[in-house]
Amino acid sequence: MTTTATKETVYLSKKGMKELKKRINQLERDQKKIIGSLREQDKTDTRDERLARVEKLAQLETIESELDEKRTLIATAKLFPRKRDALKVAIGSVVELIDTNGRVVVYTIVDSVEANPSDGRISIKSPLGQSLVGKTISDTIQWGANLGKNSLQLVRIS
Repeated sequence: MTTTATKETVYLSKKGMKELKKRINQLERDQKKIIGSLREQDKTDTRDERLARVEKLAQLETIESELDEKRTLIATAKLFPRKRDALKVAIGSVVELIDTNGRVVVYTIVDSVEANPSDGRISIKSPLGQSLVGKTISDTIQWGANLGKNSLQLVRIS
């Protein structure tokens, strides 16, 4: 993944911010563990020891790359604004929708880095997220292509 020179602000929920900090802490622990294990290995003599060292160095590079990415993300991240307009859907809104079968679904609209539909967090950039932005209570949301068109009724925004 490449980083751009301009840092775009990413809005996260409290849960998303907590998960990001937790992941950074885990990566830092993993990094220290691998560095410590590399220091314990003396100059390697056998082929197997050299291969193990190369493997650990590759693991370290992967961890440091992800750690750099997460640190950059947290440096640009902000919590959702506390006061949102509860009349229109925006990032950070919790929406309650009813499908055509009468089932109720609840989603939180989040940035794509935090999205996890199985946990009720959908990206503002997803087809459903894009369809929801700016909608008001009692609006019908439709997304998808001709035969696969989905329809939901917006019943609550918080």
